[in-house]
Formats: sequence, C-alpha cells, structure tokens
Amino acid sequence: FSSVMNAQATGQWSILQLEDPLAQTLLTVALAMKLGLAPAHFWLPEVLQGSSFKTGLIIITWQKLAPMTLLLLTWNQTSMLTLMMMGSLSVAVGGLGGLNQTQLRKVIAFSSIAHLGWMATIITKSNKLALLNLTMYILISTPMMLSLIFSSTKTTQDLTTTWTTSPMLAPLT
Repeated sequence: FSSVMNAQATGQWSILQLEDPLAQTLLTVALAMKLGLAPAHFWLPEVLQGSSFKTGLIIITWQKLAPMTLLLLTWNQTSMLTLMMMGSLSVAVGGLGGLNQTQLRKVIAFSSIAHLGWMATIITKSNKLALLNLTMYILISTPMMLSLIFSSTKTTQDLTTTWTTSPMLAPLT
C-alpha cells in the first residue's frame, strides 16, 4: 500500500525514493509487522508455539532476512521516530513477556521480539551495525534452535534434565 501511495504521489514505483511521509510510515509499520516488532508482535509467540522447532527456526531466522534487508535499504527513507518507538516498545515487550513463560518456544519468540527491537533501534543510528547485529542474531539463534531440536526439549523443566541425556549439549542450552 505504501508503494501505491508513493506511485500515486511521485509517478514511480521505487520504494527507495519515498517522498510522502505517510508512505514512509506505512512501509515502516508493514515491515515491522512482518518482523514481529511491537505493537504488531502478537502473532509471533502464538505461531512459534504452534509450530515445530524446525519451522520455528525458519520463522526466527530466515523469515527476518527479507524485511530487514528492505529496512536496511530504505533506512534513510523510513520514519526514524516510528522505528525508534517500535524498537523501544519491542525491547520492553520482549523482555517482560518472556519472564513468566515455561514453554521454550514462547520464550524464544519473546526473545526474538526483544532482539528485533534492538535491531530496529540500531538501524536508526547505523545500518552497518544493524547488519552485524542481524548476522550475530542468526549465528546465535541457529545453533540454539538446533540444540533444542536435537535434545527434544519443549519446556524449561525439560532443560533441567538435558544433562542426563546429552552432557555436552547441556551447557549450550
């Protein structure tokens, strides 16, 4: 919808040259919804809880690449105030939402929301640093999810007995 508004206002379809402030804000909000940033984060914990760990791995890593790439490409065109507010809210929601969870997939979902909040906040200052942050997030999340897949843990209670079945994996989880 943001592209349509920009095309109507400027006559071109490129999202790299957004002129209309409303189109900039709509693009930012749409990408934030796809990423799972607060306040459009409600889908992420429920979807992650209802999916397998393999699907969850794709959701928290691979699915973030396209919207983050678009945010990085349009970082100087996006609404920085909107992105900063969504990032700050995501950090708070992700941190507080994961506190009382026992299901690991929901903890991971809220952790993802918080990490993406930090990334959104970092984008407003430096897109290169945000790219580094995204790379580190993916490099840390992937082995963590793979270790949970390997050990078949679903709850925090399951983590307490992981050391008996795979002692080498216990420190990683």
